[in-house]
Amino acid sequence: MCEGWGGTLAMSHQVQVHQSRDHQTNLDQFAQARLGLFVHLGLYSMLGRGEWVLNKEQIPIEKYQRLAQRFDPVDFDADALARLAVQAGAKYLCFTTMHHEGFALYDSDVNPFCSARMGAKRDLVEEVVSACRRHGLRVHLYHSLNHWTHQPDAVDALERDDAYEAFIEFTHERIRELVTRFDPIDCLWYDGWWPFNAEGWQAQAMNDMVRSIQPHVLFNGRNGLPGDFATPEGHITAPQPYRAWEACMTHNDSWGYHAGDSHFKSAAEVIAMVIKVAAGAGNLLINVGPEGSGRIPEPSVRMLEQVGQWMETNGESIYGSEPMTLDPLTRGNHRSDFILHGQITARDHTLYLHLLRWPGCSFSMGGLESIARSVRWLGQDDRDVTMTQSGTRLTFNGLPECAPNALPQVLAIECDEPPTLYMTGGMRVPRVEHPRYDPCPSDIEY
Repeated sequence: MCEGWGGTLAMSHQVQVHQSRDHQTNLDQFAQARLGLFVHLGLYSMLGRGEWVLNKEQIPIEKYQRLAQRFDPVDFDADALARLAVQAGAKYLCFTTMHHEGFALYDSDVNPFCSARMGAKRDLVEEVVSACRRHGLRVHLYHSLNHWTHQPDAVDALERDDAYEAFIEFTHERIRELVTRFDPIDCLWYDGWWPFNAEGWQAQAMNDMVRSIQPHVLFNGRNGLPGDFATPEGHITAPQPYRAWEACMTHNDSWGYHAGDSHFKSAAEVIAMVIKVAAGAGNLLINVGPEGSGRIPEPSVRMLEQVGQWMETNGESIYGSEPMTLDPLTRGNHRSDFILHGQITARDHTLYLHLLRWPGCSFSMGGLESIARSVRWLGQDDRDVTMTQSGTRLTFNGLPECAPNALPQVLAIECDEPPTLYMTGGMRVPRVEHPRYDPCPSDIEY
């Protein structure tokens, strides 16, 4: 367990990230990160019913605001959190500076409804930013455009022109203060864009203002503009055509802490998501929701530790991966039935076969258009795996009948060129022009 939550931390997996003041270099570093840690903390954490509890339960605002005087996350340890992220193999940490509830976790003159002036009397964002910098993590700051507890709010802004002007000015000033107070950061992560589009949020002026302060900074696309990268949420789908992207996923089914949500994904499930994003040269932003005390739930700590152990052994198949699909894979980009036993990633001349479903002591894989030179079983140097190739079919022997553990195993196949694979819906590739799979629109996609 990570030190700071009652245990010690093995620091053998070091993350080397150098903050860039150049936008393109910053974007390139982000596009290769592969794993980030998302942390949702706010007043909602005290109630333990999710981050939208104020909205969904229509709690009177005055009653909800009184939580701020009791907000005191005594168990929140930013340094331990950063070290846990590093141990997991994450390259960046995205922290909620202010969710839709409007409670800022930093000292703010623009929005005095904040943790530094109420309850805890702590600037939690400063603690997190400092810890990330100490441990070589990229700094991504989440900030909601919405603000449910401020007057005028977004509903008022819809109804009255004067309220709209005041609300938009307030929003831009909040963001200006944030990126001025925390300079430099690597990414400003917008959210809470209801009820306006880019024009309504004056998003171009918003981005221009931020870039005038931090020219290198990255934006996601949640103020109505496309942003520097795509952020699919709740699903893992690589954008087509390709651009930098991160899939935002929760460890259980909640973003903010929910005491009744014990549906935590196993480490094997999270690793499978890491593999899937790596196959599309994207990132996984995996979320944990601290309790009201600031304590990370034990299942999330264990998951991150186990992911880190797997990444320590198999990280070469994840970091630096290149877009790799079975051409064409309209379905295969988000299904694994084209590779019966798992998922593939690639880097340079190496194809990595991730065995998510154990195939037994001998199995074959079809479709490799390259010449396979050798095979390695990552982390199992004492096990001899043999490989033969006949045309595009590879056959592997020498594996045990059962998997050595419940986590994915990885075979690294060195090829004579950057590997490509191609399969059709038939038993061989036709020697004439032929339909890709699927040849027509299919309800599989719906």
